[in-house]
Amino acid sequence: MNITIALPIFLGWIAGTLVNYLSDVLPATRQLTSPVCQHCSAQHKWVDYLLLKRCANCEQIRGKRTWVVLISGVALTVAMWIFPPSDLGFWIGYILLTYFAVVFVIDVEHRLILYPVSYFGAVLGLIIGAKFPGIVGSLLGGALGFAIMFSLYYLGVLFARWMSKRRGKAGGIEEGDALGFGDVTLAGILGLILGVKLIWIGILFAILAGGAVSLVLVLWMLASKRYEAFAAIPYAPFLILSAVYILYF
Repeated sequence: MNITIALPIFLGWIAGTLVNYLSDVLPATRQLTSPVCQHCSAQHKWVDYLLLKRCANCEQIRGKRTWVVLISGVALTVAMWIFPPSDLGFWIGYILLTYFAVVFVIDVEHRLILYPVSYFGAVLGLIIGAKFPGIVGSLLGGALGFAIMFSLYYLGVLFARWMSKRRGKAGGIEEGDALGFGDVTLAGILGLILGVKLIWIGILFAILAGGAVSLVLVLWMLASKRYEAFAAIPYAPFLILSAVYILYF
């Protein structure tokens, strides 16, 4: 196989394996540990895990997400190798997309944006931001992104309390917020990367995309008679997809 194709295929497989590993262990342990079976919690041998073998304890095969992430990782890396983003270049784009994938998968599966992931994202965002929008634009973008999403987060909290009082709940506390605080930190990280001139556009795109998907979900729940008021959807994927669109396309 031509090395120009073999290398991005290998890199894509590495990225997919890393995303799967971090998405498996971080929500459970908040640290880098040996991988465990998602079905029975038995510890995998590293060789078995990397070769995608069944669990030696319960014989459970790896889940669909494992394969979706691996195939997507290879496809996206090859595409980026052939058509590298003009501003980021291949290597920065590759590292950043891998980070985005970790946040995306964990938030979809667990509704979590973990502090270790956010800390790494802040450092990565500062490094990328210092090179592209510049350190001043990066810091201002981070502050603006954080401020915008914190305002929306706090409005969501106030709205939830108001709805609780209308329903007669003691203390006016509603379980679940419209946004999680992890979304606020993620917006700050994206602000570091996009800079002050683009972060508001990124958040606007995310809001529009989230609203459109929410409308479709509400219509589907009504049609299937499964409507649930204030059903939560993960919001980080919309922020990430918006940033990917701006940075890569």
